[in-house]
Amino acid sequence: MCGIALLVSGIRIDLSPLHLDSISPSSKAQLVFSLDDLKAALKRRGPDSLGTKKLLLLPSNTLNSGNSWVSSVNEETHVLGNGLGVSEYLAELVFVGATLQLRGVNPVSQPLVDSSGNILVYNGEIFGGIGVGSDNNDTEILMQSLGKCCSCRYQEHTTTCNFKGQGKGSVPDLLSVMKGPWAIIYWQESSKTLWFGRDAFGRRSLLVHWPTMDDPRFLLSSVSPTSSSLQGSDFEVEKGTSGIKFWEELSCGIFSMPVDATKSDGRFLGEIKKHEWTNVMLKELIEWERVSVEPKSEELHFSRSKSLNAECDTNLASSVSVQNVLTALRESMMRRISQHKIYQAVTFGARQKETVPVAVLFSGGLDSMILAALLDECLDPNYEIDLLNVSFDGESAPDRISAKAGVKELRRVAPLRRWRLVHIDADLSKLTWEKKHVLSLINPANTYMDLNIGIALWLAAHGEGWMSEGSSNGIDEDNRVNYISRARILLVGSGADEQCAGYGRHKTKYRHGSWLGLHEEMKLDMQRIWKRNLGRDDRCIADNGKEARFPFLDEDVIRTLLDIPLWEVADLDQASGKGDKKILREVAQMLGLHNAAVLPKRAIQFGSRIARESNRKNFGSNRAANQASAGSVVINMPSFFS
Repeated sequence: MCGIALLVSGIRIDLSPLHLDSISPSSKAQLVFSLDDLKAALKRRGPDSLGTKKLLLLPSNTLNSGNSWVSSVNEETHVLGNGLGVSEYLAELVFVGATLQLRGVNPVSQPLVDSSGNILVYNGEIFGGIGVGSDNNDTEILMQSLGKCCSCRYQEHTTTCNFKGQGKGSVPDLLSVMKGPWAIIYWQESSKTLWFGRDAFGRRSLLVHWPTMDDPRFLLSSVSPTSSSLQGSDFEVEKGTSGIKFWEELSCGIFSMPVDATKSDGRFLGEIKKHEWTNVMLKELIEWERVSVEPKSEELHFSRSKSLNAECDTNLASSVSVQNVLTALRESMMRRISQHKIYQAVTFGARQKETVPVAVLFSGGLDSMILAALLDECLDPNYEIDLLNVSFDGESAPDRISAKAGVKELRRVAPLRRWRLVHIDADLSKLTWEKKHVLSLINPANTYMDLNIGIALWLAAHGEGWMSEGSSNGIDEDNRVNYISRARILLVGSGADEQCAGYGRHKTKYRHGSWLGLHEEMKLDMQRIWKRNLGRDDRCIADNGKEARFPFLDEDVIRTLLDIPLWEVADLDQASGKGDKKILREVAQMLGLHNAAVLPKRAIQFGSRIARESNRKNFGSNRAANQASAGSVVINMPSFFS
């Protein structure tokens, strides 16, 4: 996981092509922070290296060289004001990059600058679309590929550019075929164009501050600096409304801003546009259209009979659909753990038995059990596997109980693997600093539900707890040993519920709107997952110098699930723990996880019992919290920390 940022001043930016209705022409909100604040926030995400590059744009008439303009790159420090003091005849773009290096055998520092003057800061992983060798660093490969893209302005062509007869593709062409999570900021020197964006599902965070009259800066950042403070805006919440926000989640997609200097006065102008994805298969995934939504009565009867027979006789061969999903998930896991050399282990010569490269965010529920079993199949058997479990109620939390049962089942199906269940115990009343810190990380999200989930994820990624040692089965709780997981890759089950109808609201929609209503609700969940979940989760996990990876959100997994009729993915006429996420329950059966296959859905805030503790503190009781719909209530900042 890396942290990236861009600070632009001195450019008058036209946002009209974006139709941003939410942007106030005169916002009183200003965010006061220094470059050191921003670097510190990014450094937590990318502890291996930190770098800054400043790009200065100067009208050439200041240099007596005609009507064109010039640029130069240096590493000078930069003080972050509100952008009002920058000379009208000088523009600057400050690129900041902090690196958590997980690929390649040689150290790489960001920002990258090539011989042509192009500048790149990148946070992501390339799992397909662009070839990356096992010894290569994907950021360097991406920089080389971007350097081969055409340098004409994008609006001058559609797909393939014949620039200088070389048939070069465009930047959107390249990013559209790239598989995996990413957020990118790229300056293309030859066209004087800034490119930035997030992958189609928003699996990596990128926040934006659009310019306003009071604060004309244009800012991009992986995260809001921890020491940021709003001035001139009442952030206190009354009746569910909040003050103006400085940051917002950048929507998924590819954006460009070509920069020009006016002939009349030499001032710099930029116009931001959003581009269409050019890859047809990717556009189909974004539109999220399923091959079959509403079953005929005989199709539904056949599907249910087949599932019933499989339950009665576990030796029966699984359906082709289940086998396809298992294959897609297995390949997704392989892409995420084994197609490259893990940089830290290679660099520092760590022995395998001392290195735990990958951990699982683990509740013992269906999704995390599937991930753990697949990880065991794909990871070198010499490695141990950390299973990170968070509890706010000691050994009594539902997730702790299911996690301990899950480890027993994993030891049964994979007895040669050493599984480490890391018990991460927390007391919400004692997490004063952590709550403030996570509140900054989840920004711009600001509800109690967001905070509860964020704290649980942050603690899990931190990995500090205890484990049991000294018994033959590894679960002698009387022999506790303090332990901190050093795994830099954290597998998370995000996307499973959205794609396989795991939420309670899916059953509600099904009851009111039948199969089509269910499909539309699942589609909505997938198309807004970047805003509701993934940006927040990325920021909370990455703050610990860990990288979240989402096997269920692999492009090929999404495609495979969409190719399966909806009634084979979920059958919500069946009981909870059976019809919801039906296809994944059958995958679990194939993996030998018979107990996990029937577990009901339980969200992390409830399974860890942080929601219960939060409700008692902030609302007096669970009943009062439920009456107030506590999960969606926006946090009242002054009273929250009183």
